[in-house]
Amino acid sequence: MIPFFVQIKCKLGRCYEVADEIANAEIASEIYSTAGDYDLLVKFYVDSETDIGHFVSEKVQKFDGIADTHTLICFKAF
Repeated sequence: MIPFFVQIKCKLGRCYEVADEIANAEIASEIYSTAGDYDLLVKFYVDSETDIGHFVSEKVQKFDGIADTHTLICFKAF
């Protein structure tokens, strides 16, 4: 499994709704609320054959309350 993170900027007032929708979709490993430029930090795991770009655009960005995303791909855990 390949881990990666997506920082999510939500539309105003929609952060908790988006977090709940992602949790209910059961596609994320962990979901954190954050301060700063993005509202949520979400950790995902996908099979090595999965295209992360397609996964983000088809599974993550589909939620209505999302305004922007920033994907962080992991190379090695220490």
